[in-house]
This record gives sequence, structure tokens and C-alpha cells, in this order.
Amino acid sequence: MRISPTSSKRAKPEPTIALINIVFLMLIFFIVAAQIAPPLEGELKLVSTTDLDNREPPDALVVMPDGLMKYRGALVTPAHYFTIKQESAPDDLKAIRLVPDRELSAVKLIEIGTELRSLGAEKIMLVTEQGLAQ
Repeated sequence: MRISPTSSKRAKPEPTIALINIVFLMLIFFIVAAQIAPPLEGELKLVSTTDLDNREPPDALVVMPDGLMKYRGALVTPAHYFTIKQESAPDDLKAIRLVPDRELSAVKLIEIGTELRSLGAEKIMLVTEQGLAQ
């Protein structure tokens, strides 16, 4: 039996051009259709906070880098904090402002949040610093 050269199997070329065209069309579609963020109004002047003092809100629970907590300058535990707040402002116990130090580990912050939740805090708000690059 003789095999003719025309009957040998050849590998078909891969349609890379078609794939490139599809990717290019998808790129064009997403560039046209997507909107990342609307620009600010041209006349809008943002508030500058560079001249403000860097201090925590007066009713906040401050957490130091080692996990120690301060309330109005005095060292407290979460239970002691709840006792103080119940005497002065019992309605404020549902929402607690927590000011963690930048160097505080996330694990410790979660432990503190869990402890505050177990004592009755319904909402824990983290007070952070926000910057806007100019």
C-alpha cells in the first residue's frame, strides 16, 4: 500500500490572528464602556486639613501599638471603658469610635473588636487618617 504525500496529516495553524482581534475588540469595548470615577467639578475647592491638630475625637477609645487602651488620657480595659460610658452616656455604648495606632497588629485589633462586641457594642467605627495626593 502506498501513501500519497497529499494524504498525510498536517497540523492546522492556530488562529492567533482571530484571538488577537477578539482581545483587541474587548479592550476597546471596556475602554469605551467603563467609567472608573467621575471627575471632580472644575470649580470645586477641597478643604485643606494640613493646619488642623492631629488629635483623636474626645469620645474615642485610643489603642496604642502594644494593645493598651486609653480613654480621655487614662488607661482602661474594655470592661472599664463600658463602665465609664454607662455612667456618662449610656446611649453611646452602641457605637464606639476606636482610634488604633498605625503600628497595632491586625490580629490584636480584631481581638479588641471581638471583646468590645461581646461586651455589647453593636457598631465599632475605626477612626483613620485619609490623605489626598495633590
